[in-house]
Amino acid sequence: MRLNGLHHITAITGDARRNLDFYTRVLGLRLTAKTVNQDDPSVYHLFYGDELARPGADLTFFEYPGATPGRPGAGMVHRIVWRVATPEALEFWARRLSSEGSEVERSPSSVEFADFEGLRHELVVSGVTDEPLVAEHPEIPSELALQGFEGVRAYSHRPDLTAMLLERLLDAAPRSDQLWELRGASRGGWIALDPPPDAPGRQSGGSVHHIAWYTTDAEQGAWLERLNEARVPNSGIIDRHYFHSLYFREPGGVLFELATEEPGFTIDGPVEELGRRIILPPWLEPRRHDVEARLTPLPDPRADWEPSTPLER
Repeated sequence: MRLNGLHHITAITGDARRNLDFYTRVLGLRLTAKTVNQDDPSVYHLFYGDELARPGADLTFFEYPGATPGRPGAGMVHRIVWRVATPEALEFWARRLSSEGSEVERSPSSVEFADFEGLRHELVVSGVTDEPLVAEHPEIPSELALQGFEGVRAYSHRPDLTAMLLERLLDAAPRSDQLWELRGASRGGWIALDPPPDAPGRQSGGSVHHIAWYTTDAEQGAWLERLNEARVPNSGIIDRHYFHSLYFREPGGVLFELATEEPGFTIDGPVEELGRRIILPPWLEPRRHDVEARLTPLPDPRADWEPSTPLER
């Protein structure tokens, strides 16, 4: 069994409207799903990704309105690393982000910046042959667009034990000092560990809640058996309707999820309708009126434009 890199990354926002604007208009991602946190249906769970809502590019947010700014610390992911195609794409993003008021740190090999709540991102030129996961956007040529996740950088309470779990349980391959790659049949990604700051972390607006590694329904049961055999406390397999989830916390403190490719967000409608309406799993559908009444009204970011070239699965 091999995990196909990152499936999705989930963070927290205190302002869904600004979050929607930054990740769709500025970064050019597609709003692929407006749904709710199934463990707390009073708050949004927003998904941004590529044109077809495929695993490997899904950045998601829980909205807790008015949440104070968070702070990454030990046991937390502190930077999300994205792929782009070329050095020219790095130049494009350095200019675009600067023009939007973001403070950009430019190096020959990367662009670093933060969103309006302090969530850190880095763009790097892709060195792999994985299929680019690209969204359409009227201001961003496809050859310059974000292409999905490269990896994440995290702080661990116990990097030695984190490394042991990655290598012995998840079959991650050490690639360099404190960086491990998880690569499967379809794609790959990595996690790197950095020395944690002295100040304790605070999970709130602009911080990562958890990261999900990409598996399939065919293999998730075997992953559960492996976790249980290793006596790793876990959630068991949870039906999220759009995928199936298995949660556990690695010894260094980061919350991991193993999430499946199947069935995907098109279980509720065609790909053309992704992100246009609030979608709910069947067990929450009878509560739709009450659920929607609690959520921040959000505009359709594609209301005034249509993708120029329809994509097919």
